[in-house]
Amino acid sequence: MIKTVLFDLDGTLLPMDQDVFVKDYFGRLVKKLAPHGYDPDGTVKAIWAGTKAMIKNDGSVFNERRFWDTFPVCTGKDALADLYLFDEFYEKDFPLVSSSCGHTEKAAQAIAILKEKGIGAVLATNPIFPAVATKHRMSWAGVKPEDFLYYTTYENSRYCKPNPAYYQEILDQTGLKAEECMMVGNDVGEDMVAAKLGMKVFLLTDCLINRTGEDIGGYPHGNFDNLLDCLRAL
Repeated sequence: MIKTVLFDLDGTLLPMDQDVFVKDYFGRLVKKLAPHGYDPDGTVKAIWAGTKAMIKNDGSVFNERRFWDTFPVCTGKDALADLYLFDEFYEKDFPLVSSSCGHTEKAAQAIAILKEKGIGAVLATNPIFPAVATKHRMSWAGVKPEDFLYYTTYENSRYCKPNPAYYQEILDQTGLKAEECMMVGNDVGEDMVAAKLGMKVFLLTDCLINRTGEDIGGYPHGNFDNLLDCLRAL
């Protein structure tokens, strides 16, 4: 019996073309930082380096620490002294990135279905963003932090997708059991790995990411209408 459904955010509850989103996001951040002596190309490389460091995190520190141990070194700037710039960016500039994302009312419908059934929800979005950015993206999707028992950010997570330890950490933090959970996501490599822990999975194909061309026939899959039918049947 499924007691909790884990949802990915980007490309799942929040429709998007990831490449378009990243280009807009990075472009606005570079524009914010450039007047303060941050080389645009160097900034982008530093963001990717920090992201890679989080994805490879071994669990010894939170992802936030992993990112900020890496980003300043790559920029050659004392970025920790400029944290106010990043705070300003996420408050004023990042919300404009919503124009690069889609929207579906079905995201809120999915949450409503679970609430009616007394089934919990967890937002299992790859924790490479700070909480402020995750909350913005939730709002774009039409969902709220209080809709979820737990949601992952770079402040509260020590692993990233596709490491199965990311999902295990969610289970450890919430007291959930893998066999009572279902993971819903659009990325074959990052989201379907939850099955290795014993979770049921559903692959949402509306914004499908399948980098290795894996045969998806082995996973329950379909569009958002199919997902809503699946949730109603739980």
